[in-house]
Amino acid sequence: MLPQSFTMIATIIIVLAQTFVGVSSLPESDKISNLPGQPQVKFQQYSGHITVDDQHQRALFYYFVEAEEDPASKPLVLWLNGGPGCSSIGVGAFAEHGPFRPSDNNVLEKNDYSWNKEANVLYLESPAGVGFSYSSNKSFYVLVTDEITARDNLVFLQRWFTKFPEYSNNDFFITGESYGGHYVPQLAQLIVQTKTHFNLKGIAIGNPLLEFNTDFNARSEYFWSHGLISDSTFEILTRVCNYSSIRRQRQNGNLGGVCERASKQLYAEVSDYVDEYDVTLDVCLSSVNQQAYVLHQLQETQKIDVCVGDKTTTYLNRKEVQEALHAKLVGVTKWSTCSSVLHYDYRNLEIPTIPILGSLVKSGIRVLVYSGDQDSVIPLISSRYLVNGLAKEIGLETTVAYRAWFEEKQVAGWTQTYGDMLSYATIRGASHEAPFTQPQRSLVLLKAFLEGKQLPSVK
Repeated sequence: MLPQSFTMIATIIIVLAQTFVGVSSLPESDKISNLPGQPQVKFQQYSGHITVDDQHQRALFYYFVEAEEDPASKPLVLWLNGGPGCSSIGVGAFAEHGPFRPSDNNVLEKNDYSWNKEANVLYLESPAGVGFSYSSNKSFYVLVTDEITARDNLVFLQRWFTKFPEYSNNDFFITGESYGGHYVPQLAQLIVQTKTHFNLKGIAIGNPLLEFNTDFNARSEYFWSHGLISDSTFEILTRVCNYSSIRRQRQNGNLGGVCERASKQLYAEVSDYVDEYDVTLDVCLSSVNQQAYVLHQLQETQKIDVCVGDKTTTYLNRKEVQEALHAKLVGVTKWSTCSSVLHYDYRNLEIPTIPILGSLVKSGIRVLVYSGDQDSVIPLISSRYLVNGLAKEIGLETTVAYRAWFEEKQVAGWTQTYGDMLSYATIRGASHEAPFTQPQRSLVLLKAFLEGKQLPSVK
């Protein structure tokens, strides 16, 4: 019997071969004339559903914005938000680095630091059950896995390129954040394994979940070093019950004993009124939604600073907006930032993806891991440790020593490069969703990565 991985790859190859048949829609049918309330722009926008499973009627929704200038020569960037189960359109496009942000009175304001200044950007709501993406077979939602998500994302890309063949030769990059630390490298690995003919050049992931124990245990040190918890609580979290144990027990529904007491003490000190996704921000008291709520260890109603998220929810639930986007709701009554119907297999959170980064580097795929340094959910402590350890493991020497990088003569963060293939960078003053709080610095980071250049040093 063939190993499961070989069986899955063979299945994917067959499915991809089938995607060249039956895709009859033209890009013009997905073209957006204008989004309600948007300012005038010169670039084109497209959106719509692409079926990834004909038999079970599963379709993923995308929003694509061409580069502001010379899209034919600019790279193509795929963006995947995390969760698992949160929208790349609601968070990535409308709160972080898309061309518009909702404001008061349902008006869209131009984002001066949109990523489509440097690339053609494709936002994908994945897996099915997120945002406008859906499955007509509701049993799909019962237990969705990383493997299913990667497979559907790969089929989506193949069919998307069939609709937009003019982008098939552009340099291609996969990017994302948070649980995108699973989605992004797993999709890239599947592309490499199946020898799919995408011009994949690199991946970039922000504040990514890469290794369960390392990432979650780093939270305790981050809380303590930023004055959010006492010395005694920090000692409990390091000697009695570490944070990954609390997270695991909560995930499995059996939090109790010393870990439950440690958790209560921790959050009594941190307070509900600190935004754990950016510990320097005040909270938006009217808001209760957030992108990476599944990674959150309390409850979905934890208040954080996402007032723009509320405006996005209102905007995307307007009928005329959905019509302009060619979007439809299937099995839900309204669009939401994070899925209420999707049941993800949370055991997948413990799948380490840091080894995949190593295999991608060995395959010639450039990798960037970056951290908003004000995030306590997946703090820079763990990401830097994991990337440094990976470089040593695969024998990459430091080619650019750890140093500050700059944006407009101000320190924008710190960075280190290994073997010119693996890089780590922090974004100073940035949150878990780095482009939301530091859009200009995030754009500088993206531009350098796409061009294969080092981040700017002081002039």
